[in-house]
Amino acid sequence: MPLPRDYDVVASNPAIPVAPRAEYRVVPNGDAWIIAYDGDEYGPYRSRHEAMFCAVDAAHKLGEQGRDATVRLIDATGRPVAAWTYGEDRYPPVFLDAP
Repeated sequence: MPLPRDYDVVASNPAIPVAPRAEYRVVPNGDAWIIAYDGDEYGPYRSRHEAMFCAVDAAHKLGEQGRDATVRLIDATGRPVAAWTYGEDRYPPVFLDAP
């Protein structure tokens, strides 16, 4: 008779699938800014701060609905330079540098 084990040898799949984190990307677009989310683009926005605030607001609303959500500010070279994450960062956000 086999001995009882406290673990399974083969990892099991979670019973409830985990939805991927929603990511809003704030990117420069000429002299304006846009928000890219889920294959769509929103904007243009006149300033980086305006675009960031709108993206954070949208991510916050998704977070309140139970989704993990984050916002990434992307620089002109395509690198992420800042982020806001629902449940981890202050809401409403405080932007310290000038627009």
